[in-house]
Amino acid sequence: MCNCKLLVVFILACLHVHTFAYSADVRYEIQNFDTSNEAGQHKPTYRAVCIARKTYWTGALSVTAPSRLTIPLGSGAIRFEATAGVDCKTAVDGAADFRVIAPDGKVLWEKKGIRKGTALDVHVDIAGLDSVVLEVSGEDGIQAGWAVANFTYEDGSYPPNDVRHYSPQLGILTPPERPEPRINGPVVYGVRPGHPIIYRVPVTGERPVKVKVESERLKVLSPKSEVLSPDAPHSQLLFDPETRVVTGSVKEPGEYPIAIVASNSKGEARKQLTIKVGEKISLTPAMGWCSWNAYARNVTAQNIKDAADALDATGLAEHGWGGYVNIDDYWQNNNSLPDEALHGPERNADGIVNPNSRFPDMKGLADYIHAKGFKAGLYSSPGPTTCGGCTGSYRHEEQDAKTYAEWGFDSLKHDWCSYASVADGEGLERGMKPYRIMGNALRAQNRDILFSLCQYGQFDVGVWGAKVGGQSWRIMGDVHDRWNLVSHAIDKLKKNWRYSEPGAWNDLDMLCVGKMFCNDYTGSRLAPNEQYTHLSMWALAASPLLISCDMTKFDEFTLSLLRNDEVIAIDQDPLGKAAACIVDKGGYEIWARPLADGSIAVGLFNKGLKESEIVFDMAAAGMEGKWEVRDCWRQIDEGAFSGVYKKSVYGHATHLVRFIPGNGNGERGTGNGKLTVRDIRDNAEGRETGQRAVAVAPKTTDCEWCDRKIYGRNSK
Repeated sequence: MCNCKLLVVFILACLHVHTFAYSADVRYEIQNFDTSNEAGQHKPTYRAVCIARKTYWTGALSVTAPSRLTIPLGSGAIRFEATAGVDCKTAVDGAADFRVIAPDGKVLWEKKGIRKGTALDVHVDIAGLDSVVLEVSGEDGIQAGWAVANFTYEDGSYPPNDVRHYSPQLGILTPPERPEPRINGPVVYGVRPGHPIIYRVPVTGERPVKVKVESERLKVLSPKSEVLSPDAPHSQLLFDPETRVVTGSVKEPGEYPIAIVASNSKGEARKQLTIKVGEKISLTPAMGWCSWNAYARNVTAQNIKDAADALDATGLAEHGWGGYVNIDDYWQNNNSLPDEALHGPERNADGIVNPNSRFPDMKGLADYIHAKGFKAGLYSSPGPTTCGGCTGSYRHEEQDAKTYAEWGFDSLKHDWCSYASVADGEGLERGMKPYRIMGNALRAQNRDILFSLCQYGQFDVGVWGAKVGGQSWRIMGDVHDRWNLVSHAIDKLKKNWRYSEPGAWNDLDMLCVGKMFCNDYTGSRLAPNEQYTHLSMWALAASPLLISCDMTKFDEFTLSLLRNDEVIAIDQDPLGKAAACIVDKGGYEIWARPLADGSIAVGLFNKGLKESEIVFDMAAAGMEGKWEVRDCWRQIDEGAFSGVYKKSVYGHATHLVRFIPGNGNGERGTGNGKLTVRDIRDNAEGRETGQRAVAVAPKTTDCEWCDRKIYGRNSK
């Protein structure tokens, strides 16, 4: 399913069905390759390099002369590209020679006598070669770099360490939607007293579908038959049966059950949604779409509208994805870039932040999103500038929060970025201060604005993220469609899982599926197995789920990943307890989280390249008796198991299942399973047996990820 020579069907916002065939070569950054074959005495390192006074992070390899690095390519590589040069920061004064050499010794490209201040554009044809040598010679000890270094492979070929060489790949597992109505989405909705409610009821099933909403505690009005009563303006709901959008507000704190009924010619479905009015919002992880991976610095207001339209046209909104439509960086002005569309005063005479010319009407844009029943999100930084150099909120926090609320925005991603240049304080306070300031400013507004902290996991954010008003926080740097980044995010969860709860979520970053700028819109460079792990582990982690691809161009495989309601339900489970790694065998891990209905979601994660049998000792984990097992991706029952559960799992894949206890505790009742430990995640604690994982911080630092974050904004 990963071959780009597919006939892809996608639906544009205008609801016309388009088909197109595409074939594309794919670029892989140098980090995807083995760089251990260095003949020189200094090992190369992946770290920032400065060439001609410009700093590069992504695709950057720092070397020290003399360096002769052999990179295995396998078959199918056709081109090598990079920016090369002597590092600005080298302490050795002198010149260096740069070469790209074939295995037979033929020099494919060469530049001699290069000194600091010169950037070399490298474009080399490597078709037919199974390896290549990157050589830097000259003054001993001179530092140099290969930046933005990547190898292009012809369609259907992959780097040597790609899992597709070693393991079969999973195809489409999610079954087709059934014709009977199904009501999707969360079972709880959090809102503060008197603040606006906006919720679109997601329903799948054969059209037409009729939906009605009823409540014993709240009056639910129809826009065509009644108007909100002036004597109780803060305690009524408005439901539009055509758009299936619930609006209104509730003044008094408490819990307000809402009965939702959906019917069509094939049947009827019922679901209860409880509106919880109080201080906590985001009672389940946010879902929706974010512009960054799709459009980066080129984003426009029309792109945002197109994405909102596509949530409708693709049907993804009916699976719960119609939560937030978020504008990332580059809606503000930025006079440091040549693009005149970004030029203009940062703020007006009153200090109000100015959007750039691509976003002429911010309130109108938020209204457009709201009309579809979605919420609108924005992006800023506590520093003077964002990661892309646009206007930040430094010393304008209260004013910006007020402006966002007046425009009608419902969430804010606050990105650390340039705040490092103005930060003060020591220890945790250094990280907490800017987010406390903005958190207080957002809380003072007359609408709920979800506060998403983006500080790359620094300063033990899980300890204090909720205390400064955050509803979610990133636990590491940016995740792109590279396996090492996805697996690193999973490792980060081993330290942070215990901080998740309703209204406070670990954020593993946006989803890396579909066509994005980082993969030249050719489709995710993650293998299919890896994409299943990506979605499975994000759901087990109770992470926010934000699509971030071009919503107007979908293939069926990607849509199938995003339309699986049973996987989404694990992420949206109201108990809000993130999974912990309860078994770590090196080559595989088992992750588990308790769910509100008494069942247990379990992920059998094969870290190896080859297919392997994973054995889950249920008895050792405290699971007595028979438990029914449900395959969540295939949406089939596997039967009842006791004592031990085994499954053969493809390389880099995750088998995601639910263990259902039965006998009134589960939904089928044929098992007699019982949990003898307080919480299945208790198995993640301590070192008592080799079976148990140790919940400690990985011995890595976030410096590279912080740097990569800055580069990600400046490089597009």
